Amino acid sequence: MSTPVEQTLIEQSRAGDLDSFNAIVETYQGQVYAVALRMVRDAAMAEDLAQETFISAYRNLNQYRGGSFKSWLLRIARNATLDALRKSQRRPAESLDENIVAFEAELVSQEATPAEAALNTELGDHIKDVMAGLHPDQRMALVLIDIEGFSYEEAAGTMAVSIGTVKSRLSRARGRMREALLADPELLPSRFRQVSEGEE
Repeated sequence: MSTPVEQTLIEQSRAGDLDSFNAIVETYQGQVYAVALRMVRDAAMAEDLAQETFISAYRNLNQYRGGSFKSWLLRIARNATLDALRKSQRRPAESLDENIVAFEAELVSQEATPAEAALNTELGDHIKDVMAGLHPDQRMALVLIDIEGFSYEEAAGTMAVSIGTVKSRLSRARGRMREALLADPELLPSRFRQVSEGEE
């Protein structure tokens, strides 16, 4: 549900108060941009999609019927990114675990040696490449839950599907990432290499 302050901003925005809508933009622009960037992997395109999302949201505020405003807004962003992927003819093939996805954010360490830093950079690029190969619906589930920290309920609202569908898409995405990354185990940190070796 929207907070009382957020609901007030929404009502004022509906009445044409741009300052109120700018306050909404400031609250969510980072998250909208991050989701778009994870989906399209192009900073300029992600910026355009974020702007398009907020323009569309402003024009369609009367269609917001309550519930999670963040989910409603990110559903607009999701639709915009999928449209952009189709228009640019980027159609990832349909065909890791959550902790493998999570360590992308901690790959660059100030204590890392030059060799370790180079390996971490290569691993980060590999993770992004594997994510790019996921079906957009699977990638969106992975981005929202494992990277943005959404609950299953929030992700379901954003993707306009059931919680069961979100869980299914997330499971497939994690499985595909795990398979792809464990196929190149020398890039993984030692604790994951040991796990993969133990599974053989």
